[in-house]
Amino acid sequence: MRPCILLGMLIALIIVLSITIESNAQQKEWCIASPGASDAMLQEALDWACKNGADCSMFQPIRPCYLPDNLRHHASYAFNSYYQKFKKSGGTCDFHNCATTCLGDPSHGSCHFEYIP
Repeated sequence: MRPCILLGMLIALIIVLSITIESNAQQKEWCIASPGASDAMLQEALDWACKNGADCSMFQPIRPCYLPDNLRHHASYAFNSYYQKFKKSGGTCDFHNCATTCLGDPSHGSCHFEYIP
């Protein structure tokens, strides 16, 4: 093969690989309550998150994320708020096994779950 053709093929391969790596690196994650976490564990983790920097104002009555008005939803919002705020400085989405990450945006209606790249 001619050197020009080989060089062109190599450049095309590098471009494809860089696009693939970039799209994988930018995969978005949100933090939500684990399905198996008990209400008692969720409440304890929710209280901790709210005391340690999570924005817990958005699920107060008459706020956009109040509904559905249940512990699991409110905990998910608080866990995600904390995770997005502190993930770059070592914050995790664990909360004593009460939370997990998901790739789908859990936002709904006017309730926006923040994502920070």
